[in-house]
Amino acid sequence: MFFKQFGGKATQEHIKQYEKSENWRDGCFQNLEETMLSTSLWKVPSMIYKQLNSRKEQRPPRFIPVLPFDKDKFLAPASNARFIWYGHSVILMRINDKTILVDPMLGPDTTPIAPISTKRFSEKTLNLIDDFPAVDLVIFTHDHYDHLDLASIQKLKGKVKQYFVAMGVKRHLVHWGIPAESITEFDWWDSKLWEEVSITFTPTRHFSGRGLSDRMKSLWGGWVFKTASENIWISGDGGYGKHFKEIGERLGPFDFAFMECGQYNDDWHDIHLFPDESVQAAIDARAKKIMPIHWAGFPLSYQHSWTEPAEEFVQAATNHQMAYSLPVVGQLFEASSSNTEKWWLALNH
Repeated sequence: MFFKQFGGKATQEHIKQYEKSENWRDGCFQNLEETMLSTSLWKVPSMIYKQLNSRKEQRPPRFIPVLPFDKDKFLAPASNARFIWYGHSVILMRINDKTILVDPMLGPDTTPIAPISTKRFSEKTLNLIDDFPAVDLVIFTHDHYDHLDLASIQKLKGKVKQYFVAMGVKRHLVHWGIPAESITEFDWWDSKLWEEVSITFTPTRHFSGRGLSDRMKSLWGGWVFKTASENIWISGDGGYGKHFKEIGERLGPFDFAFMECGQYNDDWHDIHLFPDESVQAAIDARAKKIMPIHWAGFPLSYQHSWTEPAEEFVQAATNHQMAYSLPVVGQLFEASSSNTEKWWLALNH
């Protein structure tokens, strides 16, 4: 099981396919602008020390409760898209009477190959999959452990009809027993009309890899879901950059945007959004209403408390007079729903 976690190796046959992408250069996929990915070795000891000595602040004092899944309400016919957020970047969507599951990392630990575990803020989330209906489409933004989870993939087997993934992620799924014919890979700006939903893969400023030898051997990005009546964007992981304005110009404006906001620190500034940058990125992309994701799931950064991403996101959104949404974990909501209560305050008392 330990080695299985790494997923599929990039073979020469895979590389020949990836080389056809204009985003593949010098033996790997590249960001659109210069991006610092690694930290100097001399900083590693201090980073580990900070991580270990701030774990209390990084976690809520008790488990974050997850509202029970109501299958009947979720599947009821509706004219607008509906969503359920399960912490971090997991989003269950109902669009055009179809079920879409984005980045289903519902497992308990984001570091299954590390000596120190990184436990989830909520309990028994894998069991949610038992209650989910058949999933028409699973979407993956990239192959990092906090987004692509082996335990969740195994539990979802038999429930999923199709997979849309970033280029390079397919080999992991095939290695884990997912039929190759059910998986479609996307390069940046690739678009496909699926069940009357136009789905487009958008660039981010990030990286990929599950081991020491596969860094940047698959793509990373965000996703746009456009129907006849709504336009929804999931930003995906990545630092601030010029691509946000291009996304807005080419695919916006967006009725609702799920914005990466969490697990940032100064050492990762190029590859993760700070809260104020998250709001600015949404403005650049012409989003009308926004929601912070990539938080309330795991303690992956030593620099901030578990609530700081949402608190500072709200402050930045307020400063910019941007509408925002703060649904409770497990809550069914629409883009127009009014969710502005800081639900996490009750957990800290």
